[in-house]
Amino acid sequence: MKNLANKVVVITGAGSGIGRALALNLAARGAILALSDVVEAGLADTTHRARAAGAPAVHSRLLDVSDREAVARYAESVATRYGRVNVVINNAGVALDGAFADVEYADMDWIMGVNFWGVVHGSKAFLPHLIASGDGHLVNVSSLFGLLSVPHQSLYNASKFAVRGLSEAIRQEMLVEGIPVGVTVVHPGGVRTGIARSARSTGRRTPEEILAANRHFDETLARTSPERAAEIIVRGILRNRARVLVGADAHVLHAFATLAGSRYQDVFARYFPRVTRPTRRATWPSRPRRS
Repeated sequence: MKNLANKVVVITGAGSGIGRALALNLAARGAILALSDVVEAGLADTTHRARAAGAPAVHSRLLDVSDREAVARYAESVATRYGRVNVVINNAGVALDGAFADVEYADMDWIMGVNFWGVVHGSKAFLPHLIASGDGHLVNVSSLFGLLSVPHQSLYNASKFAVRGLSEAIRQEMLVEGIPVGVTVVHPGGVRTGIARSARSTGRRTPEEILAANRHFDETLARTSPERAAEIIVRGILRNRARVLVGADAHVLHAFATLAGSRYQDVFARYFPRVTRPTRRATWPSRPRRS
């Protein structure tokens, strides 16, 4: 894929953050956009901006990616409207903060429903259309935490590792079958989006503590702008990259974990809590006394 002019590009989670930045970047390149999100106001704003940025056509739809049937219907409607689908970017994602001991099953189902099953649904529903286009490209957004794990993000880690495994397997299947569909998995580090502010957290933290942690993430850890992230991702599509890392932190921490092997976990367990500033210890059961 040499350029994205007049290519039909689907973006989930387009109402804010990286999704919005991707929509505006691709609009300026002349792409035809199919945008979705669960937040109506954000989606409407992105749609308006994308049209102003030069997209020849923009179609938007409220969509919960965890709803399998809704995603299937959406895929058919996009293909019917435009006659083809060239690129799908499964970007929608949510965050869940808290020690594994404190995370409720309902929150586990929620985050896996969006972060993992949402990507499965989008990949499964749109892949036949990407194949039919003759030059399709599937982009699944994982995370730096899909390459390495950190404390207090167990289910987020699990969902993003799952996206990575799914994407790499699909890419290999396309190569085995000689099907002209590229597959890219994206691993952003700290990007200045609203994902931390909209994250669910365990009930052990007060609203003030959550606000302070979110402010710390935005001001200290999120070093990459959404616009820069979008540019890196689009470049990865055009170069048919199998893996795209976004941000210097993603490159540095991935390199360290690769060199350190499993010992990176010991280092992170010691230093990561100082960086993320968790406010309370988990409610693990009391340990038995030694006789």
